[in-house]
Amino acid sequence: MSKATAQPLSLKVASGAFLAFWCLLAAFPIVWIAVMSFKSPRDAFDANPLNVILGPVTRATGNGLSVPDIILGLAFLFFAIRWAFTGLPRLVERFTPPGLIVVGWLVGAAVYGIVFVILFFGVLPPVFDIINSILGPLGTPVLGLTTEHYVAVWGENEFYRNFMNSMIVTAGVVTISLTVGTLAGYGLARSGSNLAFWLLILALIFRALPHSVLVAGYLPWFINSAEILRPIFGELSPTLYGQPWAVIAVLVSINQPFTIWMLRSFFQNIPAELDEAARVDGCSHFQAFRRVIMPVMWPGVITTGLFSFLLGYNDFLVTSLLLDAQNQTMVPAIAGYFNRETTTTDQVEAVAAAVSITAPLFLLVMVFQRQIVSGLTAGAVKG
Repeated sequence: MSKATAQPLSLKVASGAFLAFWCLLAAFPIVWIAVMSFKSPRDAFDANPLNVILGPVTRATGNGLSVPDIILGLAFLFFAIRWAFTGLPRLVERFTPPGLIVVGWLVGAAVYGIVFVILFFGVLPPVFDIINSILGPLGTPVLGLTTEHYVAVWGENEFYRNFMNSMIVTAGVVTISLTVGTLAGYGLARSGSNLAFWLLILALIFRALPHSVLVAGYLPWFINSAEILRPIFGELSPTLYGQPWAVIAVLVSINQPFTIWMLRSFFQNIPAELDEAARVDGCSHFQAFRRVIMPVMWPGVITTGLFSFLLGYNDFLVTSLLLDAQNQTMVPAIAGYFNRETTTTDQVEAVAAAVSITAPLFLLVMVFQRQIVSGLTAGAVKG
């Protein structure tokens, strides 16, 4: 780097300090609620931050970690995260058949998450108990910690049902959005007509509308759908209200303009000469799209799929209004903890549920971090 383009030391220090402050500010609420979720209600909402961290009341009930427990637990987390970045990608690439790399990553991420939960919450606690009984005074807890709130959320409150509902809605949104988006984005990217541009503008205008406006238009039709469809289906007319597949259709209609626009940008970065070369070799338009263009497009598809995943996974307004209690997803279910006569125990369980829903997001980004970075870079550079 030349001296003319080199940053002065003051600018480096200022930018580094700002970045560190921003990272600390962004990570603080996640770390803090994670700490709260493992404490008794009195410790979790104590006015003294040290009591929240150390958990004296939690420790007094016999729930806590000794110094050896903390060291072994941190070592386990370090190697687990390191293996997710090194060993897991090698296994997925080794055992995944050609053309199914995305499926391989999804299966690998799911297996990794299940094994991690079993080892961290099922195997390590008994091992810690055995080690502490052998060490005697050295095994005395110094940090209060309990997993009873997670047990209550996932066991007693059956939060796993909300998790499965979220997975159904999210999987449907991602699958349909990417299927339609790749075909439409490819067609618009290769179209020389001005109509394609105006279609995208109209799509973005629709995407910019507040969700409350769209839900207000859908809600009466969903509630009265059985009566509206009765002339067609008779007594077997279905009701749309409360059905996950109907909510998937709404979320897809909201998300699809953004998906098409983003995928069109990625397709435009792929030279049209690849299509022409495939056609010269005897491929049809669809064969050129499937066999030549899509293998190059996977980073862009994964990046776009991540945004679609976040829309369906984090949505509150649409799912809370259009789904009944039986089919409710995780985000509205957490809000439900505060809709009854809540106690501090209910609030800590809500915090534990909130921490739980962040785990799949971290796992997803951790597994697909290479493809996401590659896709964002490809989408930012033309040529």
